[in-house]
Amino acid sequence: MISKDPNNYEADLTIPYFAMKLAKESGFETKVILGEGERKAFKLPELENNMDSDLLVLFLRRVALSTDQLQLIKNHIAAGKPILGIRTANHAFSVTEEGIPIGFEDWWEFVPEVLGHENKGYGAASAATHIKAEKRVGKGMLKGINKGKWQSQGNLYLMENSLDKKANVILSGTSDGKTMPIAYTRKYGDSRVFYTSLGFPTDFVHPYFNQLLENAIDWTLNIK
Repeated sequence: MISKDPNNYEADLTIPYFAMKLAKESGFETKVILGEGERKAFKLPELENNMDSDLLVLFLRRVALSTDQLQLIKNHIAAGKPILGIRTANHAFSVTEEGIPIGFEDWWEFVPEVLGHENKGYGAASAATHIKAEKRVGKGMLKGINKGKWQSQGNLYLMENSLDKKANVILSGTSDGKTMPIAYTRKYGDSRVFYTSLGFPTDFVHPYFNQLLENAIDWTLNIK
C-alpha cells in the first residue's frame, strides 16, 4: 500500500519495481495498491479484494482512510497477520490537517501501538546516514549482508529512546552526531512487525537494502 506524494520518497516508483522483482525471483504473489484522492479522504483501490493477503506492506504518508478500509487493516492485525512498514509508515495515518470528512479516519495510535515507537521528526537532511548492523551479519535478518557499513542518502528518522524495549534492533544509523535504530522487529499481539526508516529512493538500488527487505518478508511470514 503506497501513496504518491512529493514528500513520500518516490514510493510510487520504487515499490512497484521491487514488488515485480520479488514476484519474479522469489515466487511471491504481490499486489501494489497505489492510493488516490486527497490525503484527508484517501482511497486504496481494490483493498477490499486483497484482504486475504498474508502480509501488508505500508509505505504511506499521512493519509486518512474510510472507516471501512481502515477497519480492514485493523482486522488484519487483530487476526495476528504481519505488518511491514517502510520509512513514512511511521506517520502513515497521522493526518495533521484539520477537517477530515465524515466517514474517514486517521489513526495516530498505529505508530506507538503497532510499530512500537514515536515519530520524533527528522535529522539533518544534508548529512548522509551511516548504517551499522547490530546483529551478526550473514545470519537471520542479516542473511546475505556482508560485514561493513554502508550509507543512505536519506536523512535520519528520530525516535529519541521511544522504541519498545522488547524490539529487536537489526540496524542502527548515525547522522549529524545522532544514532538511532533504523530497522527492527517486534511483536504486536500475535502479529510480527518489521519497520525500517530506510526507503529513500537510492536505497532501493543498494543490494543490502533489497536483501534486508527480502529477509524481513521471510521473517514476518515465518517461512524461513
